[in-house]
Amino acid sequence: MKRKWAPVAALALTLCTCAMAQQYPTKPVRIVVPFAPGGGADFMGRLTGQHVGELLGHTVVIENRVGAAGIIGYDFGLKAPPDGYTLTVVSTTYSILPSLYKLPYDPVKDMQPIIGFSRGPYIIAVHPSLPANNIKELVALAKAKPNSINYASSGTGANVHLVTEMFTYATGTKMVHIPYKGTGPGVIDTIAGQTSLVFASMSAAMPYVRAGRLKALAVTSANRNPAAPELPTVIESGVPGYDTFDWQGLVGPRGIPRPIVERLNAEYAKVLRSRDVSERLLKDGIVASPGAPDEFGAFIASEIEVVRKIVAQAGIKVE
Repeated sequence: MKRKWAPVAALALTLCTCAMAQQYPTKPVRIVVPFAPGGGADFMGRLTGQHVGELLGHTVVIENRVGAAGIIGYDFGLKAPPDGYTLTVVSTTYSILPSLYKLPYDPVKDMQPIIGFSRGPYIIAVHPSLPANNIKELVALAKAKPNSINYASSGTGANVHLVTEMFTYATGTKMVHIPYKGTGPGVIDTIAGQTSLVFASMSAAMPYVRAGRLKALAVTSANRNPAAPELPTVIESGVPGYDTFDWQGLVGPRGIPRPIVERLNAEYAKVLRSRDVSERLLKDGIVASPGAPDEFGAFIASEIEVVRKIVAQAGIKVE
């Protein structure tokens, strides 16, 4: 009898889940941003949320839950009911935290990927007085005078710290790390000559490059960026395989019904592919990168492992 009724039960469950997805949402959707208003994650959450809310027929509410390098917000979002009404913006930081902290959540098992939002390269920029006009000259200088070049980062264990250490490992160079509380102060001190080099987002660095206050050597992504096509990539500059970028996306707690996941993925993809949003992002050198949920989940898992290797190689620890 159990075998006889099993297909009927399965069909009933499928119909129920599909009906749920068709009715979804019946109330506002909350998007948790684990960082303060005004940052990149907050910007992406608000930019996409406004348009997706129109497609869903309900308001998308942004909720900033700040603290512990993003852990508080991530923990809250991943432990919410898996009904599609609480989602979380994740970024490069999400893949870094597992290597540096003991987390109250599992970043892979407790997470339901929804969609990737965007990818944006870093610019390798130096003070104009540094006698290096390209990556080959930078590497030659760093090898000739180990630890003579100071580089700024947005903090120990932050994404800029890790991608710079990834660069020094790939090129066999040694440079001195000077951590700051955020990318902005590091860029300002590089302009002032207090540090010689900084890896920064295109939006943070390019205005100073255009003004001649910083000298841009390359972008860190595998392909040149449409916002500054004149800049070569690090790979083009003689460092094989060096491909890194800042990324952002959307996840929910594990267990959200698949039809709801697919509905959210489809609506966010429409927004990210729209001319208004994609062109707005490109102005800052950011490329929209929507894809399937499982594809984004695999990307996050692979990024976590990449970071583990970098942290181990560089011996990075957060006190």
